[in-house]
Amino acid sequence: MVQVSAYHLRTRNDGTEFTVLELTGSVELIQSSTTNKWYATVRKCTIPSTFSKEIAESIVGSKLPGEIVRVICEPYEYVNQRTGEIMQLQHSYAYQAEGAKEAVGQTRITDMQMA
Repeated sequence: MVQVSAYHLRTRNDGTEFTVLELTGSVELIQSSTTNKWYATVRKCTIPSTFSKEIAESIVGSKLPGEIVRVICEPYEYVNQRTGEIMQLQHSYAYQAEGAKEAVGQTRITDMQMA
């Protein structure tokens, strides 16, 4: 199960705006590859929608069946905002509906606002 945690307005190449929904998955524990310490995190992604800003705002907090999955993508650089470390990543996250074979909303780590 994932939760609609926020919405954002994005601009297309032609200048028109559209709404994306930010989805947040379940809490998971990950072990750091550099410090070997464990920390809690959640996977996030955004998916496009046809909703107006008002409708998107009203469904924040709603739950959807499915999960946030890791998707292999072209390599890209990510700068850790806390440490300044530059990392080369080859994955993004996407929403996969329950029972679906394909995922939607592929989101690179750099595209997400970090809390």
